[in-house]
Order: sequence, then C-alpha cells, then structure tokens
Amino acid sequence: MMSIMTNADLSQLEPTAVWTHFATLCRIPRPSKQEAALRDHLRQWAEQRGLFTLVDEAGNLLVRKAATPGREGVPGLVLQGHLDMVCQKNADSTHDFTRDPIVPVFKDGWVMAEGTTLGSDNGMGVTMTLALLEDQQLPHGPIEALFTVDEEAGMGGAQGLHADLLQGRLMLNLDTEEWGEFYLGCAGGMDVNVDRPGRAEPIPTGCAAWRISLTGLRGGHSGVNIHEERGNAIKLLVRVLQGLETLGEVRLVSLQGGTARNALPREAWATVALPMALAADLAQVLMSWEALFLQELEGVEPHIVLRAEPAQAQQVLSATEQDIWLGSLHAAPHGVKRMSQRLPGVVETSNNLGMVDISPTGGHANFMVRSLRDSGSQALADEIISLWALSGTRAEASGAYPGWTPNPDSPLLALCQRIYQREFQAASHVQVIHAGLECGIIAAKYPGMDIVSFGPTIRGAHAPGEQVEVASVARTWQLLRAIVTAIQA
Repeated sequence: MMSIMTNADLSQLEPTAVWTHFATLCRIPRPSKQEAALRDHLRQWAEQRGLFTLVDEAGNLLVRKAATPGREGVPGLVLQGHLDMVCQKNADSTHDFTRDPIVPVFKDGWVMAEGTTLGSDNGMGVTMTLALLEDQQLPHGPIEALFTVDEEAGMGGAQGLHADLLQGRLMLNLDTEEWGEFYLGCAGGMDVNVDRPGRAEPIPTGCAAWRISLTGLRGGHSGVNIHEERGNAIKLLVRVLQGLETLGEVRLVSLQGGTARNALPREAWATVALPMALAADLAQVLMSWEALFLQELEGVEPHIVLRAEPAQAQQVLSATEQDIWLGSLHAAPHGVKRMSQRLPGVVETSNNLGMVDISPTGGHANFMVRSLRDSGSQALADEIISLWALSGTRAEASGAYPGWTPNPDSPLLALCQRIYQREFQAASHVQVIHAGLECGIIAAKYPGMDIVSFGPTIRGAHAPGEQVEVASVARTWQLLRAIVTAIQA
C-alpha cells in the first residue's frame, strides 16, 4: 500500500525521535552549496538545548555535548554526516529543490520520494545524530556532531575542515546504505572537467530541427551502482547521433545529459538539424535503436524510450566541432576500469561520464573518477585528459580527495561487531565501498583517528525514487545507541 505522507505522518514512524527530525530535513531545501538555511536552523536548535556550536570557515556545523556525569573520562566520539543531498528529478517533475519541500511516500515498509530523490542520503545519518544529541536518558562520553556541507558536489566541507577542530579520536560516520555491514574503507577520486569553445554556423538550407530524447534509464549512484552495467544516457544518445550521421547530413544544435557528477545519467537530449528525407524516417530509425538498446541492456534497463519531436533552431555547431564532440564522447571511458584483486567483488577504479552540455557556442563535460588507489584515480584522469588533448580541448583534473585505507585491526570496529552480535544475535559484515566517503579526508587530517561507517538500507540513492527501509532505520538507531553507551574509558 502506498500513501503520501506529511511531516506529521513521518513523525508517527518508529523511532519517533529520528523520523521527526527527518521531517524537518524534508521541509527545508538543502542542495549542495545551499545548506545555510538548514545549518542555521540546526545551530539554533542546538543552542536552545544548551549545546556548544561552531560554524567553521568551510561552512560545517560542529555541535558538542558534554559527557553524562561519571563518564567524563570516556574517549570522545565524533558522529559525522553531511547536510546536503543529491537533487535529481524526472523530466516531467516540476519540483524546485531550492524552494519546494520533499514529498515522502510510504510503501510496503519503505519511505520514498516519487519523481525526485528523497535525501535519505545522508539525511538519515544527520537525523540520528540529532536524535542522539537530544537524548537525555543515554549514558555517554563527550560527543561531537560534525555536520559537513557540500559533500555531494566535491566534498568541500570535509576538504575545508581544519586539523585542530575535532577533539574526539573515535568517529562513527553514518553515511553508508546497507544495514548489517560496517564499512572500513572507501574510494578516493577527483573530477575531470572538459571545456571547449564553439563556432556556430547557420542551420543548413532545407533542414528542419528535431529534438531527440533518450529517457527511462534507472540512473543511480556513480560509485555504488557503477558495476551493475546500467545504461548511460549520454553514451547511448551519442551512438544514436553517430548512427544518424551515416544516413545523411546531420548537424548538431545541442546536446545535454545528466544533472549531477555523481549520478549515472538517466536522460539525455539532442537537438539536430535534418534534411527532410532523413526526418521522414526518423521515427523508424529511433525505434530500431530503442529495440537494440533494450536487447543490449536486457535485464538491466527495461524502460528505455527514444523519441523525437519538432524543434526550433537558428544555429548549429560547425562540422569540425561536431566531429570532435561526438567522436570524443564516444571514445571516452565510462564504467568499471579495474576490479580489485585484493578485495574480491569490489570495484577498484571507475569513472562516470556524468554531465554534458553542448551548444553552438561551446560545451562542457564532467567525468567523476574513483579508485581505491590514489594512483589509480590519477592514471584514469590522465587518460581522459590525454584523449581530449588530441583535439586541443582543455580538460583539467580538480577536487582530488584521498581514499580511506582499511584498518582491519580497528578497536572501534571490534566493539561495533561485538555490540551488533549482542543486539541482533547475528554476525555483521565488513566491507570496503567504492563510493566516496568523507572518512578518507578526515582521516588524513586526523592521523590515528579510529573510524567506522554504517547506516540503514537505502535503495536508489542519487536517483528519483530513492527509498529507505523503515525497519532498518529502527535497527540502526538501536545499534548506534548501544555502541555509544558501550564505549568505555
């Protein structure tokens, strides 16, 4: 059964304290780099409860809660999560992430958002931390809550964190998405940004403009889902355009695809100028490509749709620019580069061609590179840069962040595993995630800090329809409280 929920409805779910705070996060918009409204609200909330607060130069919010009486000597614990969310929506959605609240839906034990992302990544980690800060019954040592900003758009908050801000030397990161697993390492990475000026030409005589859309892909997290061979709308549409070029004169007006660097592109659009004879066959040609893609991606992408409709255009890219863009995008890597030989089943190096925006006057493309080895990130970024250099196109790497090196001998991990076994009478699992977590950056700034990451089960992060399992939220909350209480001097 599915039902749209209000903020009041959310607060009826268990645990009430966690879901009440999540209702607040649904109400206050929080795109990356626009977290100030939420941060200021949380700072005021904390100060009203007598808690110490500080906003650092990067915009991160730090909240400190003193130890309960008699536990002042317990090692300090940092609870860490990020305030921003990935903002993805379907093409037919009118949602404005800078203004509109997220509309949660409850279905079969999951809270989700229809047509947009939900923000459970990393909203659940933030809300559990808030619930723990206001818990007056739980015995605990000194607690610091670090709410970072700009995680999804480059980890700017963690990058800007000063190395003398945190006092605790244990840290629980609450930004992973599979209940029952403790994460002890993650990939590092960087962005490669491609920019090229254009040279416009008038639309050729006898040609009409058509807008081709490729939609219906699943999308997803560019780290968590990269190994699942999901389709990339940009790469697929480039193949269609190059196929059209073999049938007659095709001139590119524009190409757009993807809206987030760390999300697999679900949709892409191209406006093209076609001679009348080719336009008459366009629908049939696109049907053939659609059938081919459905066959190639059978079992992975069952809802691919290719359509065309008349459009308006005055200019096209020059033929040279069109060849450079389409040829380079077609040749550019996307997906898994290498699987780890030390960690079976774990991706070592990958990249996501996440965003493209091309017009007659110029274009931009973004690749997000990830690797468990910093040298792997650099090598793949250099490969992409070298490809674009062949056409004299400027491509630059930026925003590099380190991976998080696993420490299997972590005392905090041993404690977490012991408490998990006691609370749930089952064994937990230790994992290394290919997605980027802020743990690597923080660990580099605070050598010797013992860090473990865990969280509830989230499906479809970074894509419309993102959902979080309600039962796993309750279990994660139970585990968090138990771990905090179990930390001893």
